[in-house]
Amino acid sequence: MSIVLVGVNHKTAPVEVRERLAFTDEACAESLHALVDGERISEGLIVSTCNRVEVLASTVSLDGSTGAAHIGDFLSRTRGVHADFFRQHLYTHLDDDAVRHVFRVASSLDSMVVGEPQVIGQVRHSYSLAVDAGTAGRVLHKLIHHALHVAKRVRNETGIASSAVSISYTAVELGRKIFGTLKGATVMLVGAGEMAELAAQHLSHAGASRILVANRTLETARTLAARFSGEAIDFADLPARLSEADVVICSTAATEYVITREMARAALEARRKRPAFFIDISVPRNVDPAVGEIGNLFVFDIDDLESVIASNIREREREAERAELIVESEVMQFQQALRQLDLGPTVAALRDRLHEIAREEFKRQRTRLGDLTPEQEHAVESLLASTVNKIAHPVITRLRRSHETGEDENVRAWRESFKLDE
Repeated sequence: MSIVLVGVNHKTAPVEVRERLAFTDEACAESLHALVDGERISEGLIVSTCNRVEVLASTVSLDGSTGAAHIGDFLSRTRGVHADFFRQHLYTHLDDDAVRHVFRVASSLDSMVVGEPQVIGQVRHSYSLAVDAGTAGRVLHKLIHHALHVAKRVRNETGIASSAVSISYTAVELGRKIFGTLKGATVMLVGAGEMAELAAQHLSHAGASRILVANRTLETARTLAARFSGEAIDFADLPARLSEADVVICSTAATEYVITREMARAALEARRKRPAFFIDISVPRNVDPAVGEIGNLFVFDIDDLESVIASNIREREREAERAELIVESEVMQFQQALRQLDLGPTVAALRDRLHEIAREEFKRQRTRLGDLTPEQEHAVESLLASTVNKIAHPVITRLRRSHETGEDENVRAWRESFKLDE
């Protein structure tokens, strides 16, 4: 048996290659049935996201390299793409390297943004598709559950996800640091594009109780506001409503200042000098930098945020080194668990073979025992079973010890002695 992983990701393949190899959920289920034939491939799972397409399999009769070539052919056949189109972008991991890669993916160490939380959900989803398709067996069950355990350890024991590395999330985290908490805060989004939507998601999770959306197109503002139970305001009303906001996030395409020094000063007066926080993630800038010169008004522009992000990325990289040590220790633990998993059929087969020998010998010698009552016959059978179990116990104990210490030749010797492979 070998564990094989073949795939492409954002590091090895451009988007035009990844999109040609990508699987929908429906295509994934259908393709898994084509991959797992029970003769060469016993188990299979496909991870397909915007940043990666990976096929993870457990082989029956194929060695790792042959299994990898088989998966490459499978990708070509099921995606309708000639192998020459993607072969140079493929990577292959076998056995321990495949296990290590799965652990690193689940722990977001192989993500475009190290520490991002979405990937663990993607791994879970891919596993559920394989379970529903019936192509996940004892090896993949154990591997994926172990991978989720590793991801949890990395989250809990390192700070890999504790610092923001996206513009929108960093903006929200800065607001949280200045105010201590955003619970109960009123937030105004000036602009209703993608960056504003991401910021609104983070703000909602951070506990902001009220979200105002100002946009030149009022209907667009209403659509975004409705998504977060917020309130849309007419862009012309922005100066009058600015004082209501504790945090203002600007992301419009305007070429001039949307929020001027005079507008901000008037809002501060209406707020009775309570501090307000302006985050300008627009280029060109939407907030007059002079606003930051007014007491109790704080302004951060895109350069400020990017410098924070750069610092946070360096911190994540340091934490990632600690996470890699966790992954390595867990790969070793999985090796041991997999050995025990592999030994199960051998132990069961050996025990069955010993009982079979005892039954055959009893049957051969039965006539010598003469007439026996049903109770006596049952007592003899029980005696034989008990004797076999006592004989088998030290043999199985020795088998387990050989397996755990990697003395696989001893395991093979026992299998050959009792003809278990037959």
